This record gives sequence, C-alpha cells and structure tokens, in this order.
Amino acid sequence: MAAPVGTLDCEDFSMFQEVLKVMRNIDDRIVHSLNTTVPTVSFSGKVDATQTCKQLYESMMEAHLSRDKAIKSCISQTSQVVGQLRQERAKDSDNLALIKQLRKEQTKLKLMQSELNVEEVVSDRSLKVFNERCRIHYTPPKVK
Repeated sequence: MAAPVGTLDCEDFSMFQEVLKVMRNIDDRIVHSLNTTVPTVSFSGKVDATQTCKQLYESMMEAHLSRDKAIKSCISQTSQVVGQLRQERAKDSDNLALIKQLRKEQTKLKLMQSELNVEEVVSDRSLKVFNERCRIHYTPPKVK
C-alpha cells in the first residue's frame, strides 16, 4: 500500500512522518506476511512459494523505492526553501521573523534527512527477514 509521492506533505513534518508510517506498513508486517504466505516444509506442496516470495519481494522493493523518492523529494523542496531564506537573511539580517523561519526550516530539513537513515534501517531489516524465509524459494535479482 504505497502512497504516491504527491501525497507526502513536505510542509508539515508531523504529517510527513504520518504518511511515511503508513507507507512503511509492508515492512512492519513483513514477518506476518511471510508467516501466512510462505509455507513451512510440511505444507510446501499446497502453495507456490517461489511466486509468493517473488511477489512479496517486488512489492517490498516498490515500497522502498517510493518512500526513498518521497523523502528525497521533500528534502530537495525543504533545501530550496532554506536556500531562499538564507538569501533573504543575507539582505535583511535583523529580521527576527525571518531568522526564526530559517531555523524552523533547517530543523525540519535535518529531521527529514534523519528519516533517510531510518529508511535504511527499516529496509535492511525487512530484507534480512525476507532472505531468511525466502532464500530457498526465491533469489532476488542482484542490485547494480
């Protein structure tokens, strides 16, 4: 269930985090998905585990890619705002409202950048669990 990049609100950081949380559902539920769809050895005849693992891998990769794109898009947008505010501050260094706005945007930018680290951890954890359960059924293509 990946939300399109356009729905990620870069203005409001709490909304940004909320949308990311929804977008991370596939990763949060990876263990459950694997337990309910990939059979144990005794049930392996009833389900096509290779196809199931392949589909799960593809939807997981799609989710990772769309979140990465969304986060980087917001980082880019916020960086532009910070750049504009810095230029304005250079012209009017005594404007307290401007300085306050710049600090707020810089903080938001740092928080968004830290979400990239969170994203890396979430993705790594999901891939590790996926590989533990699916490696005998499906080998994902090597990423270049």
